[in-house]
Amino acid sequence: MAASHSIIIFITTLVVFATSISAKEYIVGGANGWTLDFDYQDWAKDKIFTVGDTLVFNYVPTAHNVMKVDGNGFQQCIITPSSNGTLTSGRDVISLKTPGKKWYICGVLKHCELRKMKLAIVVLPQTMTPASPPAPSVSPSSKLALPTIFSFLVALFFGLSFLLA
Repeated sequence: MAASHSIIIFITTLVVFATSISAKEYIVGGANGWTLDFDYQDWAKDKIFTVGDTLVFNYVPTAHNVMKVDGNGFQQCIITPSSNGTLTSGRDVISLKTPGKKWYICGVLKHCELRKMKLAIVVLPQTMTPASPPAPSVSPSSKLALPTIFSFLVALFFGLSFLLA
């Protein structure tokens, strides 16, 4: 009984670590952040967004906001009844929890319509990540990759040691 309980805990731990290792954090617009007159579609075109990843929108809170809209709201830069609220913190973190198309706009004045503050992405399920992703870009979150992998390997080693003991 204790051995099967330990195996279940071990497998659950592996799944949690594997998910956290594969998740990426994307700073929308890179160093430019969420601002006027930036081509967000060009920024997103070589990125592969997967369930579990996060988008971080950095901006001046009194100047902009982030609104999740549907495809129609994105195309016409309008806030629709299906809009999921307005984010206004200046550092909004959005977790990509489901696959599919996602649309974001700035709802301040005509920032979306006239100043290109809009982003459309496609989020893939974790199992559909391409075999050879594009070359990684340097970001603050990439500094965490090595310690996270090391932690995973240590947990794996000690978990196996525990099971075999």
